Amino acid sequence: MIRKFLAVALIALAPVAAFAQKFGSINSADIMQLMPERKAAEAELETLQSQYAEEFEYMKSEYTKKCEDYEKQKETLPDNIRQRREQEIMDSEDKINQYLQSCDRNISEKATQLQNELITKLMKAIQAVGEEQQYVCIFDNANGTVPFVSSTLTTDVTEAVKAKLGIK
Repeated sequence: MIRKFLAVALIALAPVAAFAQKFGSINSADIMQLMPERKAAEAELETLQSQYAEEFEYMKSEYTKKCEDYEKQKETLPDNIRQRREQEIMDSEDKINQYLQSCDRNISEKATQLQNELITKLMKAIQAVGEEQQYVCIFDNANGTVPFVSSTLTTDVTEAVKAKLGIK
């Protein structure tokens, strides 16, 4: 009787075991914090920022020197020289402002580039784990996305949904 029950149970569960689907989950934010490349990227950004800061300090000191020299001499300068020096000071201010804007833009672009490189590496690792271990999909708990979906273990139902919505 028990053997018969076990045999029936094994036969009934065999299809379920054969079609068991694996789902995984990760926390990409935690993984990103642990990636050694993240520290290297942060160091690269800090180096870039310090280089820009050094150049800014140089420009600022040159500007300050021009202003101080002008203030000392402005009463004794002929009008045309005084106007030219005032224009030089305004041009220096413009250059400094343009430089700061350029630095901000360059740092932002570099940060985005480095972040995208980290994300690409992480996504490739998730993809490889998903394929190697035959997961149907892997969910990311950090942001509620699904960075891996197996194209062989799932069925694309895009056309069925479009048909349901009346979209051709």
